[in-house]
Amino acid sequence: MTNETGKIYLSSPQFTGEEIEFVNEAIAQEDIATNGIFIKQFEEQIENKFNTPYAVALNSGTSAIHLSLHLLRVGVGDEVICQSFTYIATTNPILYLGGTPIFVDSEKDTWNMCPKSLELAIKDRLAKGKKPKAIIVVNLFGMPANWPEISRISRQYDIPVLEDAAESVGSKIGEQFTGTFGDLAIYSFNGNKIISTGGGGALLTNNRFWDKNARYLSTQAKLDFPYFEHMEMGFNYKMNNLSAGIGLAQLAVLDERIERRRSIFNYYKAHLEMLPGISFLNEPQGYFSNRWLTTMILDPTMTGFQASDLRELLLAEEIESRFLWKPMHLQPMYRSAPFYGGETAEKLFLDGICLPSGTGLSYEQLNRVIHVVFRLHKEVVWNAEKSV
Repeated sequence: MTNETGKIYLSSPQFTGEEIEFVNEAIAQEDIATNGIFIKQFEEQIENKFNTPYAVALNSGTSAIHLSLHLLRVGVGDEVICQSFTYIATTNPILYLGGTPIFVDSEKDTWNMCPKSLELAIKDRLAKGKKPKAIIVVNLFGMPANWPEISRISRQYDIPVLEDAAESVGSKIGEQFTGTFGDLAIYSFNGNKIISTGGGGALLTNNRFWDKNARYLSTQAKLDFPYFEHMEMGFNYKMNNLSAGIGLAQLAVLDERIERRRSIFNYYKAHLEMLPGISFLNEPQGYFSNRWLTTMILDPTMTGFQASDLRELLLAEEIESRFLWKPMHLQPMYRSAPFYGGETAEKLFLDGICLPSGTGLSYEQLNRVIHVVFRLHKEVVWNAEKSV
């Protein structure tokens, strides 16, 4: 990771050492492309681990979203309802296909898509003569969305759901893992995720036709001919054998990584929640979050400082932090898109901050972060008393 006095990163990848054994084997077999043995093994282990019938290993989570929307036949002029409070990789694939995003606010209990705003959006679009083609729901920062309500709404209005579980690998409600609630779902194994293949992702589904079609389309839609024959447009989205080998080693330690991330969250919470104006998102009953990133909310009226003030001070101490996602309906490129809801997502963006959460962080490093928060809080209180 880093030494105790060096830079502290937000979420660096951590490796076991076994990754290199898979990589070396793939190189020794001269099998590094998209048809190696580790790809099938990685897909099978994802299926077994998360109890999903089909998993297709791809080169990124974004590719998995694009391919999923393609399978749902989203095209030019189609509307896709999407959570506004998310990273732009969730929403851009709608534009790739010529679709129109319809943004929905978050709920306070999970920070994910608000079911009430979702249903309001559906009813209004139907009244305007436009039935949405799909719904994209994100499990942000590892917290599962309100799937019981969202699934009910999806069934009631017969609109399929694409679950963006990029940040929630290993999270669950009861015994059901995220990535298995949507009709289609995606994982990300990017460099900053809880387990990483460097770059990579997966498409999950319980639909055999979608699984078969995803495998076909992700390899340039090449037909099983002795020469290159193509009937339709495909994509170069399949994961390579080197990345899949790394994924095998990473998936084997996922439970340990989740335990460590949750421990880091609890450590921050135990030391910082005592300060006035600081709070953390709790798990609703029956929910289990992988706590990919520890997120903290500041109430400036009580703390006397804002998230931006804390971020600047952490940066001065060589500690990386990050604002929560800026909602899509506030992004310049999406300002003309319809939005349904209130100000929950906007408030989270203004008042929230992500603290360093990598599994390789030591307690000495966590204490450095905590010390900065206490120092800023103390300075604000001291200055306030001085001015009286």
